[in-house]
Amino acid sequence: MIPLLDLKAQYASIKSEIEPAVLRVLASGHYVLGEEVARFEEEFAAYCDAKHAIAVNTGTSALHLALLAAGVGPGDEVATVSFTFVATASAVCYTGARPVFVDVETATLTMDPAKLEAAITPRTKAILPVHLYGQMAEMDAIMAIADKHGIPVIEDSCQAHGAEYKGRRAGSIGVSGCFSFYPGKNLGACGEGGIVVTNDDDHAKKIRMLRDWGQEQRYHHTLKGFNYRMDEIQGAILRIKLRHLEAWTEARRVRAGRYAELLTNSRSVRVPVAMMDRRHVYHVYAVRSRDRERLQHSLRSEGIQTGLHYPIPIHLQKAHGDLGYRAGDLPVSETAAGEVLSLPIYPELTLRQVDQIAAAVEQDAYVS
Repeated sequence: MIPLLDLKAQYASIKSEIEPAVLRVLASGHYVLGEEVARFEEEFAAYCDAKHAIAVNTGTSALHLALLAAGVGPGDEVATVSFTFVATASAVCYTGARPVFVDVETATLTMDPAKLEAAITPRTKAILPVHLYGQMAEMDAIMAIADKHGIPVIEDSCQAHGAEYKGRRAGSIGVSGCFSFYPGKNLGACGEGGIVVTNDDDHAKKIRMLRDWGQEQRYHHTLKGFNYRMDEIQGAILRIKLRHLEAWTEARRVRAGRYAELLTNSRSVRVPVAMMDRRHVYHVYAVRSRDRERLQHSLRSEGIQTGLHYPIPIHLQKAHGDLGYRAGDLPVSETAAGEVLSLPIYPELTLRQVDQIAAAVEQDAYVS
């Protein structure tokens, strides 16, 4: 069996670094928002070329607090995309605002700037592009529209640790950027975690208070806040993993390149498009197939696990039926949702396994 993701293999490769760090935290008796989290914030901010980084308990919380810091609240609208994980829209709803969905580009499956301006109304308080699968959205065009209307941009970078757009790191272009450290991410905790990066001093101050019950100092609650704090064990683990992230990213890119070499002329699938002006970090390697279910079944029979990211766009999810969208409203998103299939990609995947997976994909085309 070739798994879609192998976190055991990752842990085995850094076990000798992780275990002493965890034991050090346990012995310290300080388990929430301590020295390890503070150091990780400094190191991750530097990694993203940002002034501030504020660690929280999940990527969803990061999005929620970034939106609140931007002034988003009840009655407002946030322009975002539907072809992403549901947390993007949920974070908007947590503020009391309404997500307004913009269709995605066919090539990158990220927000289509040509369709963004039509979604902007007098109630639009933020624009929330998603850097899907590890590739950043077309930020120059999005920022130009945002600047024209005086609307802040918050980058959903939860899948894009270390991704770049024209040499600029994910999270450093908008007013803030939000990352998830869910275990399966390119930089994943051994549990949950998230972070907001920003160059805005006021946003950073507000987010720091909001994550810790709105406290400006202990027991002085300036804002109505939340319990969104990162724990010390995750901070210690993430500090270690951050040191390996660049090597892991390059390993992902090598494996993605091998897939592209073998499958670019495939009769079975279309490989993802990596734009020349961006650094794709391949959180997910999602090919597209017009007969995805058959291909997935065929690969499973060969002992190859695959994933679906994401089979139902948010605007067609029952939970968000109150937004009033219907099938056909976002045709590119809906078509992609019916075609994408994620192949295994992670640093520990061997190139021989990549060859085996690609051969199985092509064998399916031959059989069909």
